[in-house]
Amino acid sequence: MNKLLIIIFGSLTISSVFSQTAIKAPKGRIAIVADGNSPDPDDLGGTAISIALLRAAGLEDRLVHYSHSCDLVRDDRISEKAEKERHHLMQVACDMTARRWGGFHQLTFFDAIWQKEETINDLAWAINASTAESPLWIIEAGEPDIIGMALQKTQKEKHKYVKVVTHHPANDNAGDFYTWKQILDFGIEEVRIPDQNINLKLDHEKWDWAKNHTDPRIRLIWTIGNIAEIDNIVTFQKGKWDCSDAGMVLYWITGANVNNGLRAGSLEVVKTLLENYVNNNTELSKKKKK
Repeated sequence: MNKLLIIIFGSLTISSVFSQTAIKAPKGRIAIVADGNSPDPDDLGGTAISIALLRAAGLEDRLVHYSHSCDLVRDDRISEKAEKERHHLMQVACDMTARRWGGFHQLTFFDAIWQKEETINDLAWAINASTAESPLWIIEAGEPDIIGMALQKTQKEKHKYVKVVTHHPANDNAGDFYTWKQILDFGIEEVRIPDQNINLKLDHEKWDWAKNHTDPRIRLIWTIGNIAEIDNIVTFQKGKWDCSDAGMVLYWITGANVNNGLRAGSLEVVKTLLENYVNNNTELSKKKKK
């Protein structure tokens, strides 16, 4: 009887995980605005996981904007030198993950401070291209200022086709140029989900599966996220592997508020999606020169 119960429980658990990984992204396109240059380095892991998840879900062509370092005013808790390091690290997290996982050839990953005008114009272009049939879902993975600046430059009639996904008031209320109310006053749709830190900021050893994985693409993700844990700017990442902002991307991939998306992201779902992809898509090796 006990063995039977274990088998039944195990089958139900597997079935539950697979049902949560169903790809049911709503119509439209996705844009991601992250920080990572601020004192909290969690966007390193969040960026790597977000890019890999979109590729694993076959939705990489729907990503029309990605910018990082959107914290436009440096916090006194981080030095100028460390701030500069973070810009470079975030760019590596974007470019290297995209190159190794493949499929993002159409996209430029922008630094929101070092390429401020280009960043705003690129997001503004995506907003102006929005329609009822192709809305824009903006993932707010950092301060809202870049989003506000892009909305300010765009056609007012397009704003009703823009949805901003948020999971934490720490982002909403951290703007140096725009309050969250001002963002909402543009007429966009707020899509709010629970704090993703609860299930995606976990004890470091829970990510040993990625650290020791046979596929280098997954080990790469672990390495990028691990930088946040060994960073010496903040202490609240010690002992944690954090990809919390990627929970918003997971929510969109699994349906968002249109198709009952996964509101509480989990390690099990992330792991299942990524491993399914690498198991079915061997990384192409470079041919040796003769």
